[in-house]
Amino acid sequence: MDTGNHAIEFIHQDIVKNQLQVTALIQDIQQCTGPLELLNELNAEGRAKIAILKSSIDKLASIAERELSDKKRIELLAEVDVYKQQLNTSLAAFRKANVVSVCVIDKLAKEELLSMPEEQQSAIRRRHDKKSLANTSNQLSDKLLSISRHLAETTQKSADTLDTLIISSDKVTSTKDELEHQQQAIVQSGKLLGKYGRREVTDKALVALAFIFFLACVIYILQKRLF
Repeated sequence: MDTGNHAIEFIHQDIVKNQLQVTALIQDIQQCTGPLELLNELNAEGRAKIAILKSSIDKLASIAERELSDKKRIELLAEVDVYKQQLNTSLAAFRKANVVSVCVIDKLAKEELLSMPEEQQSAIRRRHDKKSLANTSNQLSDKLLSISRHLAETTQKSADTLDTLIISSDKVTSTKDELEHQQQAIVQSGKLLGKYGRREVTDKALVALAFIFFLACVIYILQKRLF
């Protein structure tokens, strides 16, 4: 139980520490006047700290759910709710600070640009235009690469489907040829059976004629001897 209390206390300390660090970063973002790269670095650091803070709160909530004592569970869950509210407040402040800082940086950049000589403004605009064109070109290249990969995948799938269809067609053709051979064998068997049937009828007729001829011969001989 002491080990559990020690773990809970450690998580409490971690939450408080990260909350203070997030608050300090929000203040730094609010006071940031440029350059934009510095604001991006502060943003990345702030998001990392917020993620760590959320993970610590989730750990405390998980421990609270496993707590056997109802009183202790209720206390921990109440603390978790408070920490979550503080986290939501920090997130809102983090977003607001970013918006304010971006507006300030943009305003200062415009004021600095307007205070420069016309030639220098033109040069900066040209550099900005070149940078925008480069970014646009990179974005278009990425999109073209994505489309190319998609077309390659589609082509490969089509080729696989075509191979499957060819194999299926070969099987169908083979089955058709086999059925045709069987049909021919059946037709030939039918012809042979018909031929054998006709021959059987002919044989029976010949036997009947021979028997009649035999009877006629017997009757003729009897008539000659008796009369």
